Amino acid sequence: MANTKLKTFVNGFLRENPLLVLNIGLCSSLGVTTSIFNGLGMGVGMTFVLVMSEIVISIFRKLIPSAIRLPVFITVIAAFTTIVQLVLNAYVESLYNALGVFIPLIVVNCIIMGRVEAFASKNKVGDSILDGLGMGIGYTIVLVAISLIRELLGGGTLFAGTALKIDVLPEAYRIGIFNSAPGGFLVFGILAACLQAWKQYKQNKADEAEIAALKEADKPAEVEAPAAAAQPTEGGAQ
Repeated sequence: MANTKLKTFVNGFLRENPLLVLNIGLCSSLGVTTSIFNGLGMGVGMTFVLVMSEIVISIFRKLIPSAIRLPVFITVIAAFTTIVQLVLNAYVESLYNALGVFIPLIVVNCIIMGRVEAFASKNKVGDSILDGLGMGIGYTIVLVAISLIRELLGGGTLFAGTALKIDVLPEAYRIGIFNSAPGGFLVFGILAACLQAWKQYKQNKADEAEIAALKEADKPAEVEAPAAAAQPTEGGAQ
């Protein structure tokens, strides 16, 4: 049971990462990741909406008629998205202005709609919380990774927009393409390729281990075969 819950929680980290593996919710990952501050803020906000929506949908899953489940899902997601929007506008105005239209677009984020439909509407509250947290954390990790590369190479800084801002690269060494959409596509593609290469490496190692185990299991049979052939047959010469 504990292993099942742990598997549900970590599923979104790598095995079914919503961005690098499932390739959903890409608009925000390319649009807001020009700085670590923006990527982390978007990830935290999306995770909050995802977890709270999964909780509500899971609690009332048996009361929601199947014919109107999608409008109900959208209403729930929109309510929590509005909370995030109002809180950011009130307390973190710089992040609210930087994320812009991508905050209300959380309502139609494929990750949230996909998880409430595929998981929360069919599972208990505890499992839904673990699923939402795992998917949200996996989404946030990728956003921060993309943001780090783009901000460092494109802007030459780290943690821009915060009191921790660090100037790393002189302006002459900065690569402007990483501040634009093509730079976002490039970084995303490289990270996705690295993950696929790592998964293929793990699969190859597992296949090699399985083949070695099968060969090891066949060895005793090969040794016993000559001994069996040497036994005298009934009625044969002694």
